[in-house]
Formats: sequence, C-alpha cells, structure tokens
Amino acid sequence: MKSTSIRFFFSISLGLISLIAHGVDLGPANISLRAAVTSSALPADAATRTLIARGQYVAQLGDCIACHTSVKGSPMAGGLALQTPMGKLYSTNITPDPQTGIGKYTFEQFDRAMRHGVTADGHNLYPAMPYPSYAKMNEPDMRALYTFLMKGLEPVNQPNKPLEMKFPFNQRWGMTLWNWAFLDATAYKPTPTKDAVWNRGAYLVQGLGHCGACHTPRGLGFQEKAMSDEGSAGKYYLAGETVEGWRALSLRNLWTVEDTALFLKTGQNSFATASGNMADVIHHSTQYISDSDLTAIATYLKSLPPGENDLPMTGIPPKTASTAKGPVDLFTTRGGLGYVQFCTDCHRLDGAGVKQIFPPLAGNPTLMSNEPSTLIHILLTGWQTAQTETHKRVWFMPSFAKLGDQELAEIINFARASWGRNAKPIASSDVKTMRDDLKAKDIDQSKFETPRLADMLDKPNAAQLVRGMRLNLQTKSLLPQHVGSELNCTSCHLNAGTVADGSPYVGISAFFPSYAPRAGKTIPLEDRINGCFRRSMNGTPLPGDSADMKAMVAYFDWMKKETKPQDKVVGRGVGKIDMAIKPDIDNGRRVYDAQCAVCHGNNGEGIQRTDGETIYPPLWGDKSFNIGAGMARTYTAAAFVKRNMPIGFHLKFPLGQGGLTDQEAVDVSEYFTHQPRPDFPDKVKDWPKDKRPVDARY
Repeated sequence: MKSTSIRFFFSISLGLISLIAHGVDLGPANISLRAAVTSSALPADAATRTLIARGQYVAQLGDCIACHTSVKGSPMAGGLALQTPMGKLYSTNITPDPQTGIGKYTFEQFDRAMRHGVTADGHNLYPAMPYPSYAKMNEPDMRALYTFLMKGLEPVNQPNKPLEMKFPFNQRWGMTLWNWAFLDATAYKPTPTKDAVWNRGAYLVQGLGHCGACHTPRGLGFQEKAMSDEGSAGKYYLAGETVEGWRALSLRNLWTVEDTALFLKTGQNSFATASGNMADVIHHSTQYISDSDLTAIATYLKSLPPGENDLPMTGIPPKTASTAKGPVDLFTTRGGLGYVQFCTDCHRLDGAGVKQIFPPLAGNPTLMSNEPSTLIHILLTGWQTAQTETHKRVWFMPSFAKLGDQELAEIINFARASWGRNAKPIASSDVKTMRDDLKAKDIDQSKFETPRLADMLDKPNAAQLVRGMRLNLQTKSLLPQHVGSELNCTSCHLNAGTVADGSPYVGISAFFPSYAPRAGKTIPLEDRINGCFRRSMNGTPLPGDSADMKAMVAYFDWMKKETKPQDKVVGRGVGKIDMAIKPDIDNGRRVYDAQCAVCHGNNGEGIQRTDGETIYPPLWGDKSFNIGAGMARTYTAAAFVKRNMPIGFHLKFPLGQGGLTDQEAVDVSEYFTHQPRPDFPDKVKDWPKDKRPVDARY
C-alpha cells in the first residue's frame, strides 16, 4: 500500500517540485522586497527593528518575493499562478493579515510550514515551496524571518486562490508519504573540518538559496537526488538538470570565486550573462546579498569536485581552427554565414562579445554544455539581462523564431564547434521539438523578406558574393586605404544590408542608374557606392572597374532578386520622420547619455577593443563621418535612429532595434549631428540643380 501510494504521488510531484524556479512568470522586473516593507511605524524597540532588518535579509536570501507576488499584485500577498501538467495552483499570501495571510501563525506553526511543508491548519504544501531546502535554516534565521513577515510587512487582505487541479492531483495527503520517503528536516550542521567561510557558503547554498532545486538532478520520485555534497549521493548535488526547456548548469567547481560572486551580484562576468529564470533570481535575490556572503557561496561552490561531464570553467577553451578574426570557416559554411548575419553585431566575429553589454561565446557555459536546451530556448524565445543596481539597463536578445529549424541548427552547431566543446551536433528536429513545446512564434509581423547570406553559397559566383558582403561588413579592415573614418558599410546598412528600415540592399540595384539630386545628374550604382566612401567613410573612391567594386555590385545584384525599377520594396531605406518636430538639443544630450553613450562613448568616440579595433563607431570627431554624409543631417539621422537605435532594446527581430519616440530621435540626432566632424571639400558642388535640404550642414 505504501509503495503504491508513493508512486501515485510521484506523478503529482513531476510538475510541482521547484516549479517556481522553472518557467513561471515572476512578475514585473521592478518588484523589490523594499516595496513590501511596512510604511507604518516599526516597533519602537531597537532589538525588534534589528531583528526585522535581519529577517528582511533572510527573505532576500530565500527569494520569497519572487514566488509570493503575483503580476501587478501586492508584494508578498500571493496569487502567482503556477502552471503544471496536472493543473494550476497559486502561491499563498504570507503577509501578516489575520484572515487571509499568516497573521495568526505562531512561531512553531511557521517553523513547521518552513521545515515540514505543513500549514497551521494541518494541510500539506506542495514542494513548489522548497521546504526541503528551507528545513536547513538555523533557528535564529527562522525567528528573524518570522519577525519580519509578522512585524515588517503591511498586512494585505487577499484570499488565497483554490487549486485548479483535478482528482487525483488535488489530493494533498500524498505529500505525507513523499515527505516520509524524501524529506530530511534536520537543520544544517557545520562541517568541523571546514572553515567558517566554507560553512557559511554551504549553509546558504543548501538552505535559503535552495540552489539544488534547479541545479540538482531528479530521482524516480522527482526528488533531488542529493540535498548536499555529503555521502555517496553527494556527487549528484548541483550537477545540473534540464527542466522545462532550460538547462540549469552544473555549479560544481564553478569559475573562480571572484567570477562567481560577480555573476551573482551583477548578472554577468567574463564568461557569461544570466539567462532564463536565473536573471529573475539575481534581480530579486542575489544582487542584495552581502559581499561576504557572496564570497562564501562562491567558495563553497568552487570546493565541489567537478561533475562527471563537467569542463573547467576558469579558462576559455582552445579555439578549433580559429583566428583572431573569427573561425576559419566563418565565411564558407551556412552556419558561419548565418552567424555572421544574425549574431556578430553583438557577439562579434571572434565570439568575444562586448564587455558588460553582450556576453562572450568563447568559454560561455551555455555554449559549452552538452545539453543544448538553454541555447535553443534563448534563440526561439529571446533573452534579457538581469536588472541590478550595478547594471540598471536591461539588454535584450530578440527571438529568432523567424528563422527555420534547419537554419537555427546550422548556426548553433557552428557556434558550438567554434567556441564550445564540439558536442554532438543537434538536428533540425531538436529545434522543432522545442519550438513546439514552447509554442514559440515569430513575433515579427513585417512583410520584409530577409535575405539569407547562407544562400550565397549556392550561387556559381559564391566567392565573389561573399567578398562583396565582407567588404560591407569589414570595410575598414579590408579597404584601409579607402576608409578614413572608423565606420564600415554595415554601420548604417545593418547586418550587411539585410534589415528592414536599416538601409537594406534588397532590390536596390534595380533602381540604378538613378537621378541623384545631390549630384544633379543620373548616376550608376558604382557612383552611389563611392559617395558613401567619400562621405560616410570620409575616404577615397574605389576604381569602378576594380575587382572589389565588382564584388560589391555583384552582392547588391544578388539581393535584387526579382525587383523591377517600378516596384516598391517593403522596408527600403530608413523611413521618414516629421520635419515639423522641433529639436531640443538639451534633451538630445540627455537621451544620448542614457541610450547611446554605452555603445558610442561618452564623448562620441565609439568603443574599441584592447587591440584598438572598433566595436561600435564614433558619432563625431575626426574618425566619424564628415558633414557631407546623409547621416550628418538631423532628420535623416532621426529617421535612422527612430527605427534602428538603440540595439538590444527589446525583442524585435533581428537586433532588438529601435524604441525611442519621434521627439527623442529628433532631439538626439540634432545633438550628435551638430558635434565637430570632418569637413567635406566638395560640398560646394552639392545640389547644383535641386533645392538644398533644410537640415543640410552647409
């Protein structure tokens, strides 16, 4: 009978254990435990106030607010919906309201709920509440937490919502048997052979941090295979687990102590940036942990022996057949060209990322993991950084669900082979399975047809087309004698000219020869290209009959497809902006500081790598575009900025680009276009027949 009952409840626990840590909506990112603290007078005696402050810290260590606050709900009042395969349940009200919260709980009743999962009225909690971990709390921390919840919070009268689970999954009695089989309610006991820092770290990781809820493999009863590193089962503790499409990585022998502490404090370090629900954990909990406790946690994790399949996290793995400019097959494979088109603006050609903005791929644990779930998940649904006091700006990686299963598999396999551990290649069917499981949909509603650079490899003149594309992508380094600025063509023609409203090249060659008002005559495509070299690049023109010019024209011709001169191409150019909007240059400076300086420098100088290579170009100064460039005009620049800047601002395909208001775009464009920049000697020849634009710089 006992065995049958336990097996019966095992099926319930599948969707419940540590559910909150896996795939639930934790509400708006700006929820803070500080908002939950009572606004009424705190107890007068200093001892109680001190205990409340300690209890608040304990609540942050336990990440209570993330689970007990619904979307747009009152802090700690419960009501967060938890979806399971067996139905829906809701987190409970833990404010001190006597009718609907825990206001009538004695300390003993509270302690029993926290250690045994049994409420004041005797019913069992489901282990979505990680009481098997909280059981390790010591009594002083438990009393401090109790005092904070009872005397430090405003009571909120909000009834708990009933279960929405059908029979037999709504039968809580099965938890009694599960607890009998798997629960150890013993508080943490320090290991005498270890020092105080190690023991503090072990206490926090095993207890309040409940790290094992996500990072420890599950047994047949969906219990954590180990609750600590002790004993024969200890090898499983924090060895990694995959739940609901996310891979919670092994935390054993993790990075350096300093890197781990930095990651928990800021959401990023030199190896990785937090993804999935770990970003929520950092936002709600670990960013508030003291430096000494973060060091303790990191010390404990570093002490754990590597798991069976773990790679050292402290060094970037050797790059297989790679160069400083990227893997040698970057431009010769479909996966490589897919990576070039959709990934390099943030992660760079060599996978180095952009420090404190976009994570590196070389040595990134998500890329190195044998289990690709998190990688596929991020590509299909997007990603955002943790919002912390250190990094208040949230950066986004858009969803690439627009790309096909085979395309995504090619890009993932290329990246893993280049900077990961050469794990077994994934198949397009793996992507499809997760796409179906996640119900991932293409959120890009544009009718613009994004060209795929990988398709160039199918053409007889593939080598010439790839050269033409590279001349757009790496203009400065491939043609240094013709480029005087630090810009590449792709600085204005995003993703090598393949982004809607980002000056795409799609169909462009069908419209040449074309009349150019600035020149006052009909010009061929070659002259239009050289106009960019002379103005935006502040350089010198390419010979019209040179191999490189022919390669660039061939690249444009490849993107012409079936376009006719009379056709209207969706997404062509950069759109328009109302020239009646009056610029406010002072606000432009504020917008620049808030949204642009992080990539283009506090003084418009751009940002460079340590080797001097430009990552994002300067917007003014000697190395920027000259006054003859279209981008030097306020409203032309504003139209571009409106639709394309900043990047990583939201989930829009393919760069998370755009998001400023029309007024902000005009203001910031007025600001940066009127900063010092190179002159254009031939400016006197411009607009010989046509009216000069009102925002021209000369």
